[in-house]
Amino acid sequence: MTRLIARRLIELIPTLLILSVIIFLLQRLLPGDPAIALAGDDSDPELLEQIRRQYNLDQPLPIQYLSWIGGVLHGDLGNSMRLGRPVLDLILDRLPVTLQLAVMAMFFALVVGLTAGIISAIKQGTIWDYLANIVALAGISLPNFWMGIMMILFFSVMLGWLPASGYVSPAEDLQRSLLSLLMPAIVLGSGIAGVIMRHTRSAMLQALESDYVRTARAKGLFESRVVIRHAMRNALTPVITLGALEFGGLLGGAVLTEQIFNIPGFGKLIVDAVYNRDYAVVQGVVLVTAIVYVGMSLLADIGYVLANPRLRE
Repeated sequence: MTRLIARRLIELIPTLLILSVIIFLLQRLLPGDPAIALAGDDSDPELLEQIRRQYNLDQPLPIQYLSWIGGVLHGDLGNSMRLGRPVLDLILDRLPVTLQLAVMAMFFALVVGLTAGIISAIKQGTIWDYLANIVALAGISLPNFWMGIMMILFFSVMLGWLPASGYVSPAEDLQRSLLSLLMPAIVLGSGIAGVIMRHTRSAMLQALESDYVRTARAKGLFESRVVIRHAMRNALTPVITLGALEFGGLLGGAVLTEQIFNIPGFGKLIVDAVYNRDYAVVQGVVLVTAIVYVGMSLLADIGYVLANPRLRE
């Protein structure tokens, strides 16, 4: 296990290095001049040159990259051109909001996806199987923006049960905080729930047809024990990897959902930064998102080995 973790950590170094280069270069492909976006179209040329010198925009791309990555290695992601604040502070302000939304969305996805997948496999060919597949297909197919608007219209405008938009910190009011993120979490987790349901159903069907399950049934064990102790325990092992990767993707995938519900998280931060050509903020947010995703991939590998003793050799 220790060698596995050490090998994965070593592999992360070139991965993150390549990611940093891609993030830096893709940001430079955005149309427009960040100095003009900051100072305005009719700004004095001397002011534009001063802004370019201040943020190293007048330097060649390799020099700009080395300056940026050197700061990153020392924990300095630069300063926002628009807000004048350190990028790291902006990320630390917004990251807890998106993390809370991601945790709630993943909880919803796991509860709905695992339950529907297990029931669908056990009741294969029945009405419950068809209903579970319809729910999974709807969750995967429905666009987030349409689902979010429909939920706001129904639960907020027509029924008045939930707030239509905004965010309340858990430190301020836990109940209001959970209610403010309930609809966004359902919207964000519905697609993942459908994917988890399909994987769980497939794995459960394969497990229920395996030799060890037939042996357990031949011993006269109760069906509930056969399903829970033997089939489900082995079938859910691949879901560990899927769940970890999907959770890492939630940080970057929450952009549209946060915009719809006006949640001040990573999504709103990066959209505003792209609109304002705020290079440092875009690079910082995308880099942190990539690091989290790669880190969740590492945890998925470790969790898969822990759950499957055959892989520990």
